Amino acid sequence: MRRDGRVVTFVRNRIVLPLFVLAILALGLFIGGFIIFSDRVTMMEPPDLTEPADGIVVLTGGYSRIEGALDLLKNKRGKRLFISGVHASANRAELQRVTGGDAELFDCCVDLDRSALDTIGNAEESVKWANANNYKRVIVVTNNYHIPRTMVELTHASQDIEFIPYPIINSNLRDGDWISRGLIVRVLFVEYVKYLGAVLRSNLPDSLSDATASLLHRFKG
Repeated sequence: MRRDGRVVTFVRNRIVLPLFVLAILALGLFIGGFIIFSDRVTMMEPPDLTEPADGIVVLTGGYSRIEGALDLLKNKRGKRLFISGVHASANRAELQRVTGGDAELFDCCVDLDRSALDTIGNAEESVKWANANNYKRVIVVTNNYHIPRTMVELTHASQDIEFIPYPIINSNLRDGDWISRGLIVRVLFVEYVKYLGAVLRSNLPDSLSDATASLLHRFKG
C-alpha cells in the first residue's frame, strides 16, 4: 500500500505541478496582455489624414462616433459616409437632427445600414458598401477601445481594402490613470475579452469561423 501510495503521489505530482505552472503562466500572459491592450488603446491618437480616403465608415454604439465621422465628411476626408448598425426605428431626419449633421450633406452623402447587429455584422456590411462603391481606402470611425476588435473583423472580412482606424477619444487617459478608474477598467476588460475572441475566430478555418459568426449573430439578435 505504501508503495502504491508513493506511486500515486509521484504520478500526481508529475501531472498536477506542470498543469499548475501552465495555469499560472497563462494567467500571467492574460493579465499582461490586458495591460498592453489597455495602454495601447488609451494612448491612441487620430491619424494624419492629409490624404483623403475614398469613404468613411462609422460604427454606431458609442458616444460621439457619428458626430466625429460627420466632421470628417464635412471636411472632405472621404466622398461618402456609411453609418453601420442604425436602429430600425431611427429615421434619417431624426438621426441628422440628433447628431447635428448638416441636412444637405446628410441627404447627399450619407448611407445608412440597419442590418448589422454587432461588430461582425458592421464589418460585413461595411465591406459590402465599400465594394459596391469601388472604395479601396476607407476611414473607420469608432471609440478607441473598440478599434482593435473592429480592425480584426474588417481585415478578416476583406484584405483588399485599406482600413484607416480613426479613434474617438472621450476620456483623456494618456497618463495611465485608467487602472485606478473602475468603470474604465471594466469597459477595457470586457472589450479585451471580446478582442481575444475575435482574434481566435479570425484564425479558425473558414467553415468554423463562419459557423461561429452565425452563432454570435443569433446570440446578439
